[in-house]
This record gives sequence, structure tokens and C-alpha cells, in this order.
Amino acid sequence: MAANRVGRRQGRGGGGSPQPPARSPGLQRRPARVTVKYNRRELQRRLDTEQWIDGRLEELYRGREGEMPDEVNIDDLLELETDEERAQKLQGILKSCTADTEQDFIRELLTQLKGLPKQQVLQRLSPDDPNLPPP
Repeated sequence: MAANRVGRRQGRGGGGSPQPPARSPGLQRRPARVTVKYNRRELQRRLDTEQWIDGRLEELYRGREGEMPDEVNIDDLLELETDEERAQKLQGILKSCTADTEQDFIRELLTQLKGLPKQQVLQRLSPDDPNLPPP
């Protein structure tokens, strides 16, 4: 009788619900992870910089949200060779901002960009893509 109860519990017997197959005790299930080119610290630093930019732009354009730039693209800034080029680009983006606060923001942002890696655009292929190689 005890054997029948165990069998039902594992889905071999009568009307019980089927159980997934038992795993070998030597095999461990690996957690799913996304593979990324940059390590977690670099990604966190980039995220912190993006959040800092958003917060500062909200402060700079408080009450004038319609004039706020849609985005400050970090990668576009990192592609430029010098801090002077970056500062000029930022001045163009922040054209409706007051000069003092604009210069402080630019100076702080240029400091944060030092050592920040440029993120490459990852293209994700669709399973319906005809250029996708067969499995």
C-alpha cells in the first residue's frame, strides 16, 4: 500500500497530477542570466549617471518642462574626442537654460563621464527574421 501511495505522488499511478521527472542529485540547475559585455559595476555606474542626468534636468527646467531636452545621449557624448567638444554639444542641447546652472551641470556631467564605457547597440534578432540561421 505504501508503494502505491508513493507511485501516485510521482504521477505513475491513477488520477494524480503528473510530476516533473526527478533530477539526478549530481546535477544542479544553473540560474538564468543575461550575458552582457560590461560587468555589473559598469552598468550600475551608467544607470546612476543616467538617473543623475534626469534628476538634474528636472531641477534645471523646473517650471519650464516644455523647454527641457528630450534626452542627453551619453554615447553621443562619449564618441566625441575632447571635453571641449562635449561641453559645446551640451551647450547646444541646453540652450534654453541659464548660464550659471548650465555650466555647473556641464562641468559635473563631464566629470561623471570620465572612464564610463560606451555602450554598444545590441541588435536582437527576431525568430521570424529570414536572415536568422537555422537552429
